[in-house]
Amino acid sequence: MANVEGLPNRAPYAADPARARRCVAEPPSPTRTEFQRDRDRIVHSTAFRRLAHKTQVFVHHEGDHFRTRLTHTIEVAQIARALARALKLDDDLAEAVALGHDLGHTPFGHTGEDALDACMGPYGGFDHNSHALRIVTEIERRYADFDGLNLTDATLAGLVKHNGPLLDASGLPTPRYRERGVPAAVLAWDRRRPLGLSLYASLEAQAAALADDIAYDAHDIDDGLRAGLFALAGIRAAVPFVDAIAAEVDRLHPGLEQPRAIHELTRRVITRFIEDAIGESRRRIAEAGVASPEAVATAGRALAGLSPPCEAADRDIKTFLFSHMYRHPQVQAVREKADAIVRRLFSAFLAGPSAMPPDWAAKAGSGEPARAVADYIAGMTDRFAVHEHARLFGGPADLR
Repeated sequence: MANVEGLPNRAPYAADPARARRCVAEPPSPTRTEFQRDRDRIVHSTAFRRLAHKTQVFVHHEGDHFRTRLTHTIEVAQIARALARALKLDDDLAEAVALGHDLGHTPFGHTGEDALDACMGPYGGFDHNSHALRIVTEIERRYADFDGLNLTDATLAGLVKHNGPLLDASGLPTPRYRERGVPAAVLAWDRRRPLGLSLYASLEAQAAALADDIAYDAHDIDDGLRAGLFALAGIRAAVPFVDAIAAEVDRLHPGLEQPRAIHELTRRVITRFIEDAIGESRRRIAEAGVASPEAVATAGRALAGLSPPCEAADRDIKTFLFSHMYRHPQVQAVREKADAIVRRLFSAFLAGPSAMPPDWAAKAGSGEPARAVADYIAGMTDRFAVHEHARLFGGPADLR
């Protein structure tokens, strides 16, 4: 394994790349740690490249400057690295989980996932986290010796559990999965390579999950303001946390032009959340007295997190964005069209698999045709899904 500068400063509760294991054993790299290899494999994967043309909140026709899944993912990775380094974790593992956390997303953001999940209701449903696991263990076919990317167990567990355990101590699904159960793909992999579904993920994975929340809040405020979906005065009136930061910008830079004022606001939102997360996570780690990765897994709670005041600010921001951005009439109009596209594509391909490329048609014919169709659609970019819909049904090749 590579000798990495800075490893002696790693905390005892940090993940250790020297202990990392893969499903298919491989010779060690002379220049990279195992987690660095995981990160690099994710970056070079087909699924990662496709994130450039998958929706975050807006769809591709609305402008080139709004965030896509790829730009969001890169921003999450930057924040995850910052948190990991401050907490003396393995920042390569945190970055790998951050870079892979959205690989399983469909075209058209959560709208596409909801539509595909509804279509797959009779066939086990669709969940982007379990689909990400299938991408990196099965669907990506690039290497001569294995399917998937052959990532380390630590990275796989981080992708599956970064939002918390999937099972409770008695083996029952946690509230998030209580109604529908843990996805079959996750349970199948857990039987093959135990993921510790009732345990907490590494602190590195927890840092990636926290980074995802921070990025969402700050960057959706940025995109929403610049798109004109809501006004700065509106979010200031609804969210005291944002109002206090905006007042600071006004005091330091009176009369600042709007684009600069928005940037100064969002960069300060990120900074406040990161600094709070570092302090609160250090407090939780010290309080729990963890001295190993195993102790983190059995701590009984997430050890990376925000303080109560910042958790309240996070809730306020998400509540505001839900009503003023995600459910804005302009966004809703596009969501309805996107929903219809996914549902019609699913019905068409399930009824006639030959309309898909030959390799996908062959997968549909070899068993579980609905899952093959879902996999094909989930891999589409927004633009390709729209074009496929136009090819099969006619009509405009966009969402206007």
